[in-house]
Amino acid sequence: MALQTPAPVDYAKATSVVDALAKLAEHGEEARVIAGGHSLLPMMKLRLARPDALVDINDIPELAGIRVEGAEIVVGAMTRHRDILESGILSEHYPIFREAEKVIADPIVRNRGTIGGSLCQADPASDLSAVGSALKGTAVVVGLGGSRTVALREFHQGPYETVVGPGEILTELRYPIRPGAGSAYEKVERRAGDWGVATSGVFVVVTGGVVADCGIGLAAVGADHYCSPEGEAALIGKEPTEENLAAAAAATAASCSPNSDQRGPADYKAHLAHELTLRALRRAARASQGA
Repeated sequence: MALQTPAPVDYAKATSVVDALAKLAEHGEEARVIAGGHSLLPMMKLRLARPDALVDINDIPELAGIRVEGAEIVVGAMTRHRDILESGILSEHYPIFREAEKVIADPIVRNRGTIGGSLCQADPASDLSAVGSALKGTAVVVGLGGSRTVALREFHQGPYETVVGPGEILTELRYPIRPGAGSAYEKVERRAGDWGVATSGVFVVVTGGVVADCGIGLAAVGADHYCSPEGEAALIGKEPTEENLAAAAAATAASCSPNSDQRGPADYKAHLAHELTLRALRRAARASQGA
C-alpha cells in the first residue's frame, strides 16, 4: 500500500497531564495522544488510523525520566529509547533494557520514540512489551476519574489493543527491583533494527542454588500477553542446570502460537522461541550467580 497524506486532523499541545486529559475530553473519543509519533504517524499516512484530533504530550516534563522509588524503578511514559539505552539505573538492575534497546530500530528512531508509545502501539513484535512482561512490571494509567495500576501482563488485550481507554493516558511504568537478578535479551531479525522474527527476554534469580524467581517475555511468536508462565513454572524451584533450562525453553516454545508470514514459517519461529529462550536463560542464570 503506497504512503498517503494523513487525513486532516486538529492539533493541540498539552502542558501538563491535567491539561492533556482536558484536551482529550474536549475533542471526544476520536482524539489520540501523540508522543514520539513513530508508530502513529505512519499508520495515519496509510489511513489505518484516522483520529479527529491529536493531543501532543511532548512538552510535559512530569512524563519523562527514570528514577528509583522504594523497591521499584519508575520510567516515565515519555522517556525516549535513547535515555533507556543510556540509563545507569536500568543497566545496574536490568541489563535486559540495554540489550533490547540496542536492537530497536536505529538512532534516529531511538532519539525520538518513547517507551509509552511503544507499549501503547501494542505491535505483536514489540521489544519493550516483551521486556515489560518478562519483568512483571505495572503500568499507571490516568484519566479524569483518577489513576489505576495495571499489570503489564494484562495491559495488552490483543494486537494493537491495550487497556488504555478513550480520554486516558499511560503516564509511567514500574518495574520491581529484584536483588541478585540476572537478565538477558535475545533477538533474531532479518536486518539490523528490524522487527524481530522472534525475541526472548528473561530475568532469573538464583538463591541457594535454585531458581527462586524468573520471568520469560517473548515477542513475534504468538505468546499471550508477551510471556510464558508455562516456561517460568518449569524452572522455578529447580537448579539452573542445562537440562532444567532446556526444559523451561521447551515449555516456553510449546506455549507459543506463531504465524507464518514474510518473516518466516511458524515452525521456524517456534524453534527460535526455544533456542533464544535457552540462550537468554543461560546468560541470566550465570549473571545471577555472579559467573
